[in-house]
Amino acid sequence: MKKNDIVKINITDITAEGSGVGRYEGMAVFVPSAAVGDEIECRIVKVLRSYCYGIIERIITPSADRLDRGCEIKNSCGGCIFRHISYEAEKRIKADMVKNAFVRLGGFEESTLDILPITGCADTDRYRNKAQYPVSADKQGHITAGFYARRSHRIIPCEDCLLQPEIFGDIVKEIIMYAEGKNIPPYDEVSGKGALRHIYLRKGYHSGEVMVCLVTAADDKIVTEKYREIAHIITRKFSQIRLVILNINKGKNNVILGKKCITLWGSDTISDTMCGVRVKLSPLSFYQVNTAQAEELYRVVWEFANLTGREDVLDLYCGAGTIGLSLAGRAGRVTGAEIIPEAVENARENARESGITNADFICADAGQAAKRFLDEGRCPDVIITDPPRKGCDVLTLESMVKMSPGRIVMVSCNPATAARDCRFLAEHGYVTDKIKPVDMFAGTGHVECVVLMSRVKD
Repeated sequence: MKKNDIVKINITDITAEGSGVGRYEGMAVFVPSAAVGDEIECRIVKVLRSYCYGIIERIITPSADRLDRGCEIKNSCGGCIFRHISYEAEKRIKADMVKNAFVRLGGFEESTLDILPITGCADTDRYRNKAQYPVSADKQGHITAGFYARRSHRIIPCEDCLLQPEIFGDIVKEIIMYAEGKNIPPYDEVSGKGALRHIYLRKGYHSGEVMVCLVTAADDKIVTEKYREIAHIITRKFSQIRLVILNINKGKNNVILGKKCITLWGSDTISDTMCGVRVKLSPLSFYQVNTAQAEELYRVVWEFANLTGREDVLDLYCGAGTIGLSLAGRAGRVTGAEIIPEAVENARENARESGITNADFICADAGQAAKRFLDEGRCPDVIITDPPRKGCDVLTLESMVKMSPGRIVMVSCNPATAARDCRFLAEHGYVTDKIKPVDMFAGTGHVECVVLMSRVKD
């Protein structure tokens, strides 16, 4: 096979990146936006030694799973990879992703795993409470905002993403219009010149309060005053906005937020509730993106933790404390650990606001916090861990094992690293009791899972 050949194939599988998989003369062909059951003609665009990539030229016979769920830019934006199939098909794929991670990557025997049915999203559109829009200049030099194209930093303009609240698109359009009118230059990643880098928005699911965070590479007084003028304009137009913050990020990297924040208008936080717990959020606080589905996720954590009201609970990677605080009424004592100081302060304030007195929070890396507990001789009954995509580090895992809790409940946004970490725990005296896939991000390639592990030997 060579580039630009057109071949006919049947799609028999799909990858975690959303590409259909077919074979032609024994060679695997990966085709974006294809569905299992499709018979297609595809144009070969890249040929490697044992596999190649193609694009759909013509659908001869469509799959029974194929369903257009909307969005004009889904084929170019890197966000939604499953909007061309039904949500039922998407859930099947994600449940298989979790199972395959534990079997193929974690090395667990499938017959020994109790994988519960996946919990799907009640709302598959407009569910996100946070959006980060990169900003750049288009070919005419005008400011544009949207989302990165797949595997690139080229921005696909988007005025209304179907995963975001409608108000987000309206606010972004206003900010761009006034930024252009005040001659605030968009940031250029290549040269490092310009000012406005990102428009970062948050919305309280229950409260409706909106946070606007403008990320800038320039913090001189003249530019800051221009941002302040924009803040006053948009807050008059959108009554839901409670906070406008300027975040300073001068780094030549792809990190979105810098460490310095300047409040341009309003208070320093917005509020929401999660599982009945009052939550205050700053731009740097971790908070689950899909609030309604996070509440379903936490119910699984409650069930797996199986608390009686007496247990000592350690909550690692706790963010703004939402999991630990939601468990406080069921536990004797809860201690959360988080490395971001602003998130720790948010967690403490959330506890005060909700009248929770049996929860405290420390600012420390999860591994360091776990080792500190171990050195102090404190042995929690239950450990909750909700690490980032890279999973737990070795120090955290080793310290967890040495503290020897009866149960470990792992919440993971990456089944691959969850399977790796559970393999480590399985080799050090723990058994994997139950795994529950929970879809938090309909349309995208991401799926969460909750794992219950119990100690079987010292």
